Amino acid sequence: MKIVLFAGGVGSRLWPLSRKNAPKQFGKIIGDKTMLQIAVGKLFPTFTWEDIYISTGIHYAENVKEQLPQLPHSNLLVEPEMRDVGPAVGLVTSLFMKTDPDEPIALLWGSDHLVKKEDLFRDVLKAAEKIVRENGERIVFVGQKPRFPNQNLGYIEFGDEIEIVDKLPIHEFKGFEYRPHLSTAEKWVADGHHSWNLGYFVTTPRFLWKLFHEFAPKELVMKLEEIHNAYETPDYEKVLKEIYPTIEKISFDNAVLEKMNPSSACVISVDLGWSDIGAWEALKEALSEEDLANVTKGEVAVEDSVDSLVYNFTDQLVVGIDLDKMIVVNTKDVVLICPKDSVPKIKKFVEKLTGTEHEHLA
Repeated sequence: MKIVLFAGGVGSRLWPLSRKNAPKQFGKIIGDKTMLQIAVGKLFPTFTWEDIYISTGIHYAENVKEQLPQLPHSNLLVEPEMRDVGPAVGLVTSLFMKTDPDEPIALLWGSDHLVKKEDLFRDVLKAAEKIVRENGERIVFVGQKPRFPNQNLGYIEFGDEIEIVDKLPIHEFKGFEYRPHLSTAEKWVADGHHSWNLGYFVTTPRFLWKLFHEFAPKELVMKLEEIHNAYETPDYEKVLKEIYPTIEKISFDNAVLEKMNPSSACVISVDLGWSDIGAWEALKEALSEEDLANVTKGEVAVEDSVDSLVYNFTDQLVVGIDLDKMIVVNTKDVVLICPKDSVPKIKKFVEKLTGTEHEHLA
């Protein structure tokens, strides 16, 4: 099976650590490894470097090469311009249709995800691979059993158990549910038929290609066809640079997944110890041993403080006293201080830096 990790986002919710020129996937948010290195590391030893592909933007290609020197050159899939997830998946699909159309492929989003149960994660991928090898026209979605009623995530609705593969229950796929109100999220957590939607799935390039042709906008498909036809020819780079930036942005859910027949998919719902750490408050929740515990990194001292995250990326000592549900991030040129509840405002603030004297900090 081939594994594709998408690592092209900017991650402004983790600003000021994550920026356009140094996005989150290349930063050391947890421990001494970057998020990209952590994402790839959890695939071994079940998978090898030859199995792993990285999809990223042209501006980040050198970062990937530097951080993953073992990655084969041909396994770096580069977008000349970011065009949202729909075209990104379509591009990868179009390339694999030339090289390995019937080989199972796992699509993962690893730049801001933490998976604590790595052995189980690999077991789930192998079980999904078995299902797809038996039926190439199948998508296996991987869901995280919800730990609490999270209103910031999408959910997968699943039905009855249909089989067991490698001791893992496989369920009917019913559909996707998007960010719910609190009362709805509470019901979903309690009913045992909803998982957090991680965006992870396993299928074949041929089946994905078929779904794109059935459901995606015709113009998108036509342009992907041009790129597909040029792949592995001397004209590929030229065609890619000319065609891909003209593709209209669209999410993969809107382009394909929301329109597919639910009977074409199934769900593996397990507790992977998964967390979305794409925002500071989510990182705090993922790393806290207890709800009210503080999370710190670097030269930090906190006194009489609760439920706060203090990250210091300088040699200075950062001292926090009487912090209550606060986020403090200190970098060499920016200090961010805000309540946990105000983290959603960070992205909007960063957008406002465009055209100002501080644009270089975005």
